[in-house]
Amino acid sequence: MSDDNLKNVVEAALLAAGRPLDVEAIRELFDEFERPDALEVRTALAALESDYLGRGIELKEVASGFRIQIRDAVATPVSRLWQERPQKYSRALLETLALIAYRQPITRGEIEDIRGVQVNPNIIRTVLERGWIRVIGHRDVPGRPELLATTREFLDYFGLKSLDELPPLSQLRDVESLGVQLEFAGTQGDAPPAAITAASEPVEVDGGDAGDSSDGGAADDEGSEAEYAASPDGKAPSVAARGPGD
Repeated sequence: MSDDNLKNVVEAALLAAGRPLDVEAIRELFDEFERPDALEVRTALAALESDYLGRGIELKEVASGFRIQIRDAVATPVSRLWQERPQKYSRALLETLALIAYRQPITRGEIEDIRGVQVNPNIIRTVLERGWIRVIGHRDVPGRPELLATTREFLDYFGLKSLDELPPLSQLRDVESLGVQLEFAGTQGDAPPAAITAASEPVEVDGGDAGDSSDGGAADDEGSEAEYAASPDGKAPSVAARGPGD
């Protein structure tokens, strides 16, 4: 298969998939006798990235692989194609999510100690249902509280390849700009935040995915009804998407 044909197939696959594809998933699209090797696929991806320079779309590598998405510069007018109201999140939810991202693995009690208020169980339920966090184990202390950490879906949603691309904490001057800050993660040229460290207490890690970890407790000071406008998909949507969300 010629380089141009391979590039065309890769481009079409990324547009049709509606989700990120890694190199191996792209290779599996081909019959065994004509299957390109990983280097050939990466060469085709690099050629696509070059083709998109100066255009309204870009090739972006995130945690789950590669995707074609709308550039930030044109995201605002393009977002008007979707009539649904953007998903909105409370300040309390964003603060909780930020603490999990930067201080993981972390327990709900530790989040409450840092914020100084009890966490509304609806907040934990929401981020679990969104697939942004999961339970990775239990702290080896009395009560064995659940340890929370972010997921690959969290990285994909905010357009990140790894936690190293999170913006430094010094840039998060206002938690309400969390979504915007994360959208531009990896473009600031700063060192990864030192706050992304494992807790020092003993940890027992579970193998399964997160379930619903909501439990009792007083409502958060902000409450789940306080709203914060976030852009659709947390990032410029994939050009293959049919609307905002996922």
